[in-house]
Amino acid sequence: MTTAFATPVPTVDVTDLTRQVREMYTQVAREPESSFHFATGRGLAHRLGYDRALLEAIPAEAVDSFAGVGNPIRLADLRPGERVLDLGSGSGTDLFAAAVRVGPTGRVVGRDFTQAQLAKAEHLRSRDGFSNVELSDGPIEALPFADETFDAVISNGVINLSPRKADVFAEAARVVRRGGRLVVSDIVATDHLPDTVVGNADLWAACIGGAAQVDDYRTLITEAGFDILLLRRNDYAFLSDRAAGATMTWGVKSVTLIASRR
Repeated sequence: MTTAFATPVPTVDVTDLTRQVREMYTQVAREPESSFHFATGRGLAHRLGYDRALLEAIPAEAVDSFAGVGNPIRLADLRPGERVLDLGSGSGTDLFAAAVRVGPTGRVVGRDFTQAQLAKAEHLRSRDGFSNVELSDGPIEALPFADETFDAVISNGVINLSPRKADVFAEAARVVRRGGRLVVSDIVATDHLPDTVVGNADLWAACIGGAAQVDDYRTLITEAGFDILLLRRNDYAFLSDRAAGATMTWGVKSVTLIASRR
């Protein structure tokens, strides 16, 4: 993992954060019907505008564990034969949806560090014959791929969980070809969050503490080598009182953006 970025690393306990994120998303993979502070499943995907025929074309169990905050697939405009990287691919809703879009001549790689999510996605990949899908185990801040490997990098509700967002965007810029696309749905904030929130690993795992101020978020993306073409707010709401309170107090919200690699 590189460390040469000027943006300071938040003073959150990264070890504790990693543990809490893995625990939460292990439960999302194994017990998607449980109560979370965020919505999950097919109903959420419908509300975010996923094409219903596309959802029917991918494993139902992946959709059951869907926990995205937007719809990067719609904005990515993926084409047959393209190579796509999904950062924080989870149980595979966007992963398999992208695989359908790029077809048998394309390739989609999912990168995640939660073993239960990877195991579920790998089982569904093998069972349902998604031969154009691969899984990669590890952090999204350091990628084991050659420069300019992909035509598009997508991510859904994950980058806010990283305490090293500059590294994530720099790596995305490195592995996508020039002119390629970055399409991200994520949680950001209108205002800067106070240190008491940023330093709380529990609030990070709840997709609140890691929400970067939206202008800072845009700056990280452009400094990594992308030009932002469109950024829009999603019709998304948290479920828990704590998360809803963060929305009211600091303007925590979901956005989707598309950017082009310079």
